[in-house]
Amino acid sequence: MDAIVAVYDDWGIGCSGDQPIALSADRKFFRTTTKDSTVIVGRKTLQAFPSGQPLPKRRNIVLSRQGVDVSGIEVAHSPEEAMEMASQDRQVFVIGGGNVYQQMLPLCDRVYVTKVHTTPESDTWFENLDASPDWMLEQILQSGEEDGIRYEMCLYVRNP
Repeated sequence: MDAIVAVYDDWGIGCSGDQPIALSADRKFFRTTTKDSTVIVGRKTLQAFPSGQPLPKRRNIVLSRQGVDVSGIEVAHSPEEAMEMASQDRQVFVIGGGNVYQQMLPLCDRVYVTKVHTTPESDTWFENLDASPDWMLEQILQSGEEDGIRYEMCLYVRNP
């Protein structure tokens, strides 16, 4: 299982349930990378999607202790249940939010990280993989600049 996330220089990922700065290059990378896969997402992050609807061309599993009644999604009430539901799927991505990343990161082998080089206000953070002995940067997949903000799409792998 993999995770995919966009982080700011302080490894912040959001504020008040939203992404303060979102780059179109990152959105395109996310769509391309996760298309035709299974995504595991939290209820609050699902509600932040356009119209609160599941992502198209993906199997959507919502990890929530509460019931969720949205057409096109499946609900898992624990990380273990989400893993069991996705166990036969070819490609599985954890896509947020903060609590779901925290619960599922120990189960991931790779993390696609878009580093957005700015530091807006955040109230939710992703684990700093650069500071973790459990992870190493394997490669920078792409880099660029958009609206004056530099970014890199990086692939981290779990240390053996």
